[in-house]
Amino acid sequence: MKSPYTGWSRIFYAAGYSYKGLKSTWKHEAAFRQEAVLCLLLTPIAIWLGDSLMEIIALIGVLVFVLIVEMLNSAVESTIDRIGQDYHKLSGRAKDQGSAAVFLSFFLAALVWGGFIIDKLLA
Repeated sequence: MKSPYTGWSRIFYAAGYSYKGLKSTWKHEAAFRQEAVLCLLLTPIAIWLGDSLMEIIALIGVLVFVLIVEMLNSAVESTIDRIGQDYHKLSGRAKDQGSAAVFLSFFLAALVWGGFIIDKLLA
């Protein structure tokens, strides 16, 4: 469905829809809540660990990337669940692929954080 809003009002309403999405994801997705809390806890460490603004942005950025992928995975799961609760191999595949995307985003975050920590220890 196309939005009836244009210009600045479209941006205003889009921000409202985004807030609504964040709020519903927080309410309904335990994994998102856990990852968001982890992100908040690691942010001060990222500020301490990074030697430059770009390093801090990279450390926090990969954490935010995990949250983004988790939200997309949740959207896939919600869409599949709306279709029905009956098992279908394509539904299972879609959910597994979403889960794999979250896993890969965690792997990337661990790689970046691990590299920074090892670099800090060896310096």
